[in-house]
Formats: sequence, structure tokens, C-alpha cells
Amino acid sequence: MRLSARVDYALRAAAELAATASGPERGRPVTADQIARAQEIPPKFLESILLQLRRGGIVHAQRGPEGGYWLARPAKEISLAEVIRVIDGPLAHVRGQRPEQLGYHGPAHALQEVWIALRASEREILELVSVADVAAGTLPARVTELAADPRAWI
Repeated sequence: MRLSARVDYALRAAAELAATASGPERGRPVTADQIARAQEIPPKFLESILLQLRRGGIVHAQRGPEGGYWLARPAKEISLAEVIRVIDGPLAHVRGQRPEQLGYHGPAHALQEVWIALRASEREILELVSVADVAAGTLPARVTELAADPRAWI
């Protein structure tokens, strides 16, 4: 699985907003500059990502001196898969096509099922983990179990 820098930054920004929502600054919008500094994200790049997240219903925004961003819903209701889809579209593509749209012939016929199973596996994990889980550092047991396997790290 390959994630774009946009997705990485979007997930980090969402986690930052989730942490802020549960911290002492609860209820106050967070500026893009605050998020950019906290997560070491290029500010201009972050602005366009936050715009995508706003259009995708992940964050709300307010302009002005008291403005900033906050999550549109509780962080526990926003999965990593949802953020990824808002930023990059569907989870799995092969040459720009969804796996169910591919047609393989002969000995390669089973590849379609492999790509669909891969997407299902990705979806299982990415929909299981919420932005709140990431922000709190308390991942679901299935995720920590998979990550604990030394083979997962190579």
C-alpha cells in the first residue's frame, strides 16, 4: 500500500484536531498555522488539504480572528479510511481502475481476486481505526496484534 504525502498530512492534521478537541483548548478552532507547526507540515500544502477535508465533511472551518478548523464530528466517528477516501479517492486501484473493473485472462485470472482481497484487508484495518484512536495512541487490539509481528516491520 502506498499513501501519498497528502494523505499522510491529512491524517496527521485530523489527529492534531482530535487531540485539541479533547485537550485544554477544547471547543476552540485551531488555525492551519498551529496544525502546520505542531505536525511539521508545509503550511500552504496544509491549507489545500484542509480545504479538501472541509469539502469532504471531515472538518469545519471559520474565518476571521477567532477562526480556524475543528472536526465536523466526534473523532471516534471518523475512520482513517474516510480521510483517505476524501483525499485520494477509493482505497485500491490497479493502473487507475477499481479491481472489480479489471479483466484478466488465462493464468492471470486469479489476480482480480487478489486485488479485491487486498482492498478488503486494507479496508478492514483503516475502517477499524478512528482518528480518536490515533490521537489517543490507543489502537484496536487487532491493529496492535498485527503491528507486533516482527515480519510486519520489514
